[in-house]
Amino acid sequence: MTNTEIQNRMRWASRRGLLELDLLLGPFVEEVFPLLDGDLQEAYRALMSCDDQDILNWIMDRAPISDASLAPIVIRIREHNGSKLKNSVEP
Repeated sequence: MTNTEIQNRMRWASRRGLLELDLLLGPFVEEVFPLLDGDLQEAYRALMSCDDQDILNWIMDRAPISDASLAPIVIRIREHNGSKLKNSVEP
């Protein structure tokens, strides 16, 4: 499978049932996913198999990440979306 095919699959996998996730994952998969090393890309693919609410809670740091192998990719998503996340929790 080519890198373009993998990114296209991840683009579709990133379209979730929650608008909040779409807004956080869509730009990440477009801008950052192609630049990730193979381990982080694999972690992202694994993350996409998790429940939407879990993913959102992990990204928003509302719950501990249940699988330590997902922590590096969740942290990268948080970093990429840092200003969005900061603005969403400040009054």
